[in-house]
Amino acid sequence: MKMKRLITCLLTLILLVSTALVGCSSGDSGKGSAGEGDVPQELTYASTTKAVGLSPIETNDSVSSRVIEQIYETLFVRDPETMEIVPKLAESYENPDPKTWVIKLKEGVKFHDGTDFNAEAVKYTFDKFRDPETAAPRASLLEPIESIEVKDEYTVIIKTKEPYGPMLAALSHTNASIVSPTADEEGNLNKEPVGTGPFKFVEWVSGDHISLEANEEYWQDPPQLEKVTFKVVPEVNTAVSMLQTGEVQFIDGLTAEHLPRLESLKNVEIMKKEGTPISYLGFNMQKDPSSELPFRQAVAHALNREAYVEKLKGLGVQSNSIIGPKVFGYDKSAEQSGYEYDPEKAKQLLEENGYDGKEVKMLVANTPVYMNMAEIVQAQLKEAGLKPQIETLEWGTFLDVSKKGEFDITFLGWTNSTADGSELLYPNLHSDNIGSSNRVQYSNPEFDKLVDESRNIVDQEERKQKLMEANEMVVKDIPWVVMNHGIVTAAYDKSVKGLEMDPTGQWSLYNVHRE
Repeated sequence: MKMKRLITCLLTLILLVSTALVGCSSGDSGKGSAGEGDVPQELTYASTTKAVGLSPIETNDSVSSRVIEQIYETLFVRDPETMEIVPKLAESYENPDPKTWVIKLKEGVKFHDGTDFNAEAVKYTFDKFRDPETAAPRASLLEPIESIEVKDEYTVIIKTKEPYGPMLAALSHTNASIVSPTADEEGNLNKEPVGTGPFKFVEWVSGDHISLEANEEYWQDPPQLEKVTFKVVPEVNTAVSMLQTGEVQFIDGLTAEHLPRLESLKNVEIMKKEGTPISYLGFNMQKDPSSELPFRQAVAHALNREAYVEKLKGLGVQSNSIIGPKVFGYDKSAEQSGYEYDPEKAKQLLEENGYDGKEVKMLVANTPVYMNMAEIVQAQLKEAGLKPQIETLEWGTFLDVSKKGEFDITFLGWTNSTADGSELLYPNLHSDNIGSSNRVQYSNPEFDKLVDESRNIVDQEERKQKLMEANEMVVKDIPWVVMNHGIVTAAYDKSVKGLEMDPTGQWSLYNVHRE
């Protein structure tokens, strides 16, 4: 009996201990809980400049877009591997005629404020985007649209003035993201964004950080990251140090100067991919001497762009063509239309036309890439016989001042988020957009006609031919000197898994997690 009682007591004790251990385990703590040794599902991205705003309608800079792309979504997206355009918030589409787009929308999707995503929300977004009073920086994306009709709760009918070849590319652009009409009418989306995306806005401390959290009610599976922080780190060296120590886990837009150090870090992965971005020197086409072709030719001949690209250490591709190799409409024949490095020819043009010794105002944003570019160009133009002066401005201020044309020469880039040549040439160089996205104020009726035709044709081969002709014309006219086409890059902590970048440089954190 004593032995039997002892065994019974031991079994009871074992049962009690087991129950206590189960009660203390983390097995019921839910998604993203971090036990001992687990990596928190949080990620901090470092940006050298601050966002301008968080409304896709009212902004048009890459820094703001990085945040916007996590909060909002578009009707269509470009597959990062195939570069084909596929539905996102759209379910399907059809063209009953070349000027009509019938788009079926996904059902059951909600905005972060709990309101429904539907055809009314699409119409509201696009109507506001196109309204001249809104003055949307990328209004040109949807300029060809004549009307937007709500057929039923989940069907919109878009009618265009003329056939619009790049329609799907335009609807995949970050600036065509769909916003919550309720949130827009009741608040300020530029400061408190409300979309349908995998992450929701938490706070914005201007000049310091923007915080997002997982959207647990997301229409697909919730993201694995629970918290995302966009941290402003003005100095690249500081950002690299923070990546090294684990204070941040992700930076992009790497520069040649910092690449060797990044490649030496054992806890860091490097991603490089030939991309669609372009960096260029732009002339003020409404101000002498930049408005004069001999001056632009002299500057183009004075620039040793091959040497500049070599200094990028594999982070750039040399080209004369404005439409780059990864953008629809590129043809290598345009490379022959540009102006090669010829310092003697540059000096000759400057002397013959009375430009020798002329002061030139170069307006530059205070980002590492543009500052480096400007300093190299300044040295080369001095050698040719000009007196270039650099004026440096903070990014947001630079955008305002450059739009007003207060420069002789400036430096800018374009990410080509649609990867379509029409949506490169039209916003940047068509006379319709002088005063907004055409910062160099280029105006050429013959060029405008070719670009218009590339937009008003649905047949893609015909579109490509028009783009080739327009591209060759503008390369010869030189409102821009192409400094380089981009290699999209990122450096991230080895704990970060699932990060993808497409050739446009865009990235989503939806599929990212940490191990």
